[in-house]
Amino acid sequence: MFSLVNLFFGMALGSFLNVVAKRTIEGRQWWGRERSACDACGRTLSIIDLIPVFSYVFLRGKCRTCKAPIGISCFLVEVIMGLSLWAVALVYGPTLPFLLSLVLLSCLFLSSLTDIYSGYVYDRLVFPFLVTGLALRLLGGLQAFISGVLGACLCGLLIWIIMFLSQGGMGTGDVTIAASIGGIMGLWMGCLALYLGFMSGGLVAIVLLLTKKVKRKDHVPMIPFFAIGSFLSLMFGREILSFLGIIAGWPWMLE
Repeated sequence: MFSLVNLFFGMALGSFLNVVAKRTIEGRQWWGRERSACDACGRTLSIIDLIPVFSYVFLRGKCRTCKAPIGISCFLVEVIMGLSLWAVALVYGPTLPFLLSLVLLSCLFLSSLTDIYSGYVYDRLVFPFLVTGLALRLLGGLQAFISGVLGACLCGLLIWIIMFLSQGGMGTGDVTIAASIGGIMGLWMGCLALYLGFMSGGLVAIVLLLTKKVKRKDHVPMIPFFAIGSFLSLMFGREILSFLGIIAGWPWMLE
């Protein structure tokens, strides 16, 4: 039941984060009384237009008034976030690890969207998640908090070094996100998430190059791959680290 609830909650959260990402890029407020409207005809959307996933399917991907096509990205965003929270809820249940996972996935999902849409990561959107994650780690005691701080410093430093050596291949937003991953997940889980992110990004880049979808000097957004790596770490990180003889640390070993 808990996982099913989070499937629908994740869909709604994905829809909300998509709005936050787009309005931030456009320089508009995403809070307050401003209502969502059709991009084509400007009609203010009602509840029936805003039900995550189901509205898109029911309306067949078109505006109810002007029949203009609705971008499938909205639908995919809602589905991916819903399935991600559903999977994490299955693994952890209603526990502190799930709460930290929720904070991390929300941070990475939002930043992935801004990175895909505009090529930018907004630090002002990232830092609140990092602070929240570190605050939650205090519940595990001083050692858990220190692991978060060390994770933030080491993961951020690693990406900063790569950014410096690549001379433009990565940006400061990547550093901020890496620090947030390490701060929320802790030292070992954070490092594993970055490693899995680089591996997944490398595999996709090879496929894109072989199929000539991109060229060697084309920019490929990295934050979505950090998100994939973090999700894989949340799902399988404890087992991977245990195989390597490493203890994942608080709170990932909690039952």
